[in-house]
Amino acid sequence: MGVPLVLMMLLAMVIIPMPPIALDMFFTFNIALSLVVLLVVVYTQKPLDFGVFPSLLLIATLLRLALNVASTRVVLLEGHQGGDAAGKVIEAFGSFVIGGNYAVGLVVFFILVIINFVVVTKGAGRVSEVSARFTLDAMPGKQMAIDADLNSGMIDQDEARNRREEVSQEADFYGAMDGASKFVRGDAVAGILILFINILGGLGVGMLQHDLDFSTALRFYTLLTIGDGLVAQIPSLLLSTSAAIIVTRVASTQDVGSQVISQLFANPKSLAVAAGVLGIMGIIPGMPNFAFLTLALAAGAGAWMIAKRQEAEQEQEAQEVEPEIVAPPKELTWDDVQPVDIIGLEVGYRLIPLVDRSQGGQLMDRIKGVRKKLSQELGFLIQPVHIRDNLDLSPNSYRLTLHGATVSEAEIRTDRELAINPGRVFGTLSGVETKDPAFGLDAVWIEPDQRDHAQSLGYTVVDASTVVATHLSEILQSHSHELLGHEEVQQLLDVLSKTAAKLVEDLVPKTLSLGQTLRILQNLLMENVPIRDIRTIAETLAEHAVLSQDTGVLTAAVRVSLSRSIVQQLVGPTEEIPVVVLDPGLEQILQQALLSSDEGGAGFEPGLAEQMQKALAETASQREMAGEGAILLVAAPIRPWIARFVKHSVQGMQVLSYNEIPDNRQIKVVATVGKSGGELGHDMD
Repeated sequence: MGVPLVLMMLLAMVIIPMPPIALDMFFTFNIALSLVVLLVVVYTQKPLDFGVFPSLLLIATLLRLALNVASTRVVLLEGHQGGDAAGKVIEAFGSFVIGGNYAVGLVVFFILVIINFVVVTKGAGRVSEVSARFTLDAMPGKQMAIDADLNSGMIDQDEARNRREEVSQEADFYGAMDGASKFVRGDAVAGILILFINILGGLGVGMLQHDLDFSTALRFYTLLTIGDGLVAQIPSLLLSTSAAIIVTRVASTQDVGSQVISQLFANPKSLAVAAGVLGIMGIIPGMPNFAFLTLALAAGAGAWMIAKRQEAEQEQEAQEVEPEIVAPPKELTWDDVQPVDIIGLEVGYRLIPLVDRSQGGQLMDRIKGVRKKLSQELGFLIQPVHIRDNLDLSPNSYRLTLHGATVSEAEIRTDRELAINPGRVFGTLSGVETKDPAFGLDAVWIEPDQRDHAQSLGYTVVDASTVVATHLSEILQSHSHELLGHEEVQQLLDVLSKTAAKLVEDLVPKTLSLGQTLRILQNLLMENVPIRDIRTIAETLAEHAVLSQDTGVLTAAVRVSLSRSIVQQLVGPTEEIPVVVLDPGLEQILQQALLSSDEGGAGFEPGLAEQMQKALAETASQREMAGEGAILLVAAPIRPWIARFVKHSVQGMQVLSYNEIPDNRQIKVVATVGKSGGELGHDMD
């Protein structure tokens, strides 16, 4: 009920005539409120701790203006009686504070208005405006810093959320202070206008309605008006000072008083020099010797005390540090053995701005996006990427490592953008020709102002950060099976146990060991099969592991269970799947060769393998030119070997077995590969 009551009180002061005793109470309350606000500001450690200040400033301003309206009514109605006609508070400020001299009162009033309007309010408004602008400009950098801390594991999700809310509140606070300062400035202008209106209105009322002579009316109404103005201006000056303090201070763990003492008197030299200057001025004849020499002695004594205290602190620190210096060297422990980074990114010194947020680098955010995307697609959490500079690299080079070993290295240009040829463009570009690090496509490093022109020609244009992030994404996706370890599998099972505890209990370690489960999941990832549906995988393993412990057989069984998602990933929702098949004679030869081989490899002549590789590559190229993916459909026994053969020799071809085709899909044979190595089949309707 606080806000409605305040609004009703403001309306009552504006509409209903108030007795002098009520005015005295409200004026005293206004002064007390201003003092409380000032003290709260002084003892606040950071501006957001007093985030309600802009709204409170507006309410206090409205209260003061409502009091001006109420006091003006009382002064004009009862001012002809003089004295305490408008209350004791106005009488005290009009008589005692300025000695009953309205000329002195006018001068004091205008000086207060000038101090409030020209100095304090104007300065506080300017600081608020600049602070709001700088805070808004710094918001993206602060948000990225929070994301970096969250990405590196320094903070958790809750703390990141709180810090983001604090950044947003800080921007709102300074924006609100910028607007609230306008109310204070308007209040100062209103005070001057109200003064002149009250004096002129009082003269008119006193002389025309109450038959007072000019001097009497001027004395009565001017003293009351000046007292009313001073009563309003003093709280206004206190609130303006509060606004100036809260927008000019820096957030700290200390309040303003502690900061002043710790920073102003931190160096005794400043006090010693000041004491010397005051002492010299104090011994000059004609100067107020007592005042100068007294302050000189006080400043000198303060400098001596501060110097002694600092010496004592230094001696204490030296005593605390001394045992550490003479202590024997610390014995080596396992903590001194640094673990190998699972995923590493090393950059040359010219690429450091890409990962430095203070210099506008966006690579950290791109890497976080890559990790989030791959984690969602693959089904397990991708480990953090450890970034460090490496002076052994060339300035514009970077290196990607997995488990401490280099898997790829490339060179980029931070001052240019990469225009990638996706396969069909309508012109050439001037620049430095190169290859896209991620996919090996033809590309050109161009100037940033050529971006629109390059896009109009059909090029895909990306900046240096995107080049590195895309390259990293491709490396992590192709090596995802190397990122999955025992710890990750255990975490997957722990998450699954929350909804299917009995399934996990029966699977590991009763039926399969954790290592066997890891090997099966790695086999799936090696063939680009996500492991998001861990429940289906676990149920399939629990069903088939009692019949066979062979990881290859179990992997094939899991692939059949995941057939819908595998086919969905390859061809989308289409009901008809275009496939390439092997000639029955060739397929029979391969099956016999695999059955006769004890090591699981094909035992036929190399010439046939070479011809088959050539035929499959030609077929994959033709399917790519037709805008469709190449899917090779083979018998289940030879699918694992064909998949390994195709992965290392034919780019862009996926291998499925016949029992991996879902029941709700149909196949369309678009090509047949014969045993002679040539492509014998044709597109079919």
